[in-house]
Amino acid sequence: MATPAQWIEGARPRTLPAAISPVLVGTGAAAFLDGFVWWKALLALGVALALQIGVNYANDYSDGIRGTDENRVGPLRLVGSKVATPGAVKTAAFTCFGVGAALGIVLCATTTWWLLVAGAASLLGAWFYTGGKKPYGYRALGEVSVFLFFGLVAVLGTTYVQAETLHWTAVAGAVSVGSIACALLVANNLRDIPTDSVTGKRTLAVVLGAANSRRLYAALTALAFVLAAVSAVATPWALLAFIAVPLAIKSTRVILSDAVGPALIPVLKYTGLTELLYAVGLGLGLALGS
Repeated sequence: MATPAQWIEGARPRTLPAAISPVLVGTGAAAFLDGFVWWKALLALGVALALQIGVNYANDYSDGIRGTDENRVGPLRLVGSKVATPGAVKTAAFTCFGVGAALGIVLCATTTWWLLVAGAASLLGAWFYTGGKKPYGYRALGEVSVFLFFGLVAVLGTTYVQAETLHWTAVAGAVSVGSIACALLVANNLRDIPTDSVTGKRTLAVVLGAANSRRLYAALTALAFVLAAVSAVATPWALLAFIAVPLAIKSTRVILSDAVGPALIPVLKYTGLTELLYAVGLGLGLALGS
């Protein structure tokens, strides 16, 4: 049986900024609109964290039973390393999805029921990323999903459940956070190109190749800061997002240095911290600009 420490590692804590960041920016956008509601922000955070951890366990399960994790470079895979049974990991994934769904229903009941559509789409997207007979994560669509669910849906949903309206700053924030989240996945898949190519997992990195994937990472990261500068039109405080620039430069340098394999593992940490710092800066800036 897997130890508690192994279950925590299997949840991939370094990916959690991708769940926390959109809630921070969405809440900042709600505050900009004078619509901040603290308990709804906490519920939104709970939904995001539950779905992120759930999708990590779901990916562990699906990739593990397909054998694509047997020679993986990077964090522990519970099924691939055989420290946990596929059934146990699948149960963990669906437990997290259940928690996220329950919290989401509370938000829907206190805001509007049409949000259930977005919630259902998020759950389906989380499972079929690597689950099912034809997982879209194996067809170069992973980045599209991350941008949609951990960018647009998460940020705009967080803003709407609090303020019950939207503003272009929320949209800019959603695109920027989604871009960095995509960059995080690009870095992860860039590292895994050799093993994914052998196992038939056609991620976007496999399709584009290493060189173009490195350029895409740099472009996505740069786009986020361009949008922060654009948001400064609404409030100069949005420029607080630039506190993440040093970390972004650090990770981009590693990506553009032709690093491969284990040398790319720190990039995941740097990119996650970049996204989190960016979200803190932008979310706080929007709140101060209200």
